Amino acid sequence: MHTHIIPEYLPKWTDKFGYGDFIHLHHHKEGAAMMMKGSKFFREILENCWDPKVRIEEYAQHGTQVQVISTIPVMFSYDAKPYDALEISQFLNDHIAQICADYPKNYIGLATIPMQDEELAIQELERCKKELNLPGIQIGSNINDKNLSSPRFFPIFEACQELGMSIMIHPWNMMGFHSMERYWLPWLVGMPAETSRAACSLIFGGVLERLPELRINFSHAGGSFLPTLGRIEHGFNCRPDLVAIDNPINPRDYISKFWVDSITHDPHLMNYILEMQGSKKVTLGSDYPFPLGDLEIGAYIEEMGLSDEVVDDIFCNATLEWLNLDKKQFE
Repeated sequence: MHTHIIPEYLPKWTDKFGYGDFIHLHHHKEGAAMMMKGSKFFREILENCWDPKVRIEEYAQHGTQVQVISTIPVMFSYDAKPYDALEISQFLNDHIAQICADYPKNYIGLATIPMQDEELAIQELERCKKELNLPGIQIGSNINDKNLSSPRFFPIFEACQELGMSIMIHPWNMMGFHSMERYWLPWLVGMPAETSRAACSLIFGGVLERLPELRINFSHAGGSFLPTLGRIEHGFNCRPDLVAIDNPINPRDYISKFWVDSITHDPHLMNYILEMQGSKKVTLGSDYPFPLGDLEIGAYIEEMGLSDEVVDDIFCNATLEWLNLDKKQFE
């Protein structure tokens, strides 16, 4: 339920809009492309980042039939002008929806929306639900450094609940990015912290309390939220004047009221996550096709000695419940 995809060819939005450093692809050799952020090299990707047939073949090697696809977070474009971000979102969402239509037994799509403008975000959310038949969205852990608890985002979450649109929260725009670039620390340290930031914001800000039917899934096993919940709860108890100012409910009470994916790379941590969440709230993540992901697609989970019921939950049932989908449509 956690993979990333990008169209093989992108417009040069920097040239079109006349500002910014929007991503475009430079296909410098067969089967590979350089992601360029404006004029600067960002990363090299291979054809499995855009070719749906290649992806199906690679996933089949791990006994996996269905992928939930979403854009690469660098494509969120939250810092763009709202209507430009809407145009980019529409382009990416149309692409994802077309793949799902072409390969209905293999792909489920998550949309992206221009979170910096709540009216445009809801407009695109409704289009993705009613016209593109996408069951959910992927959003960042913060929006231009604003926490997800900001009142300006509440109407978007409210619309998601009303429309039955699931949400995957992915870390991005990592805190401390420019002060700890060495050793890949933004990805190794910043990303888990960002996911915890998002979870704490939604809990302490009362969003999960006010919208109990909201179906949220936190990437990377919830980042550092669940492993540091003891500290978070202790802070809630010892300094309620700082922590419990918008929601008096203990953060531990929200365990199992959201989903997390399985990307831990560590069976000991996975056992802890399962103990905390229960298997029906842990979905099979991969972060495919990027190297920091679980690119053997759950192999370590199969080696943990878990019951068939728990494995079935992680590999299939929990994702279907999160997205409110019926397994029969993929048989």
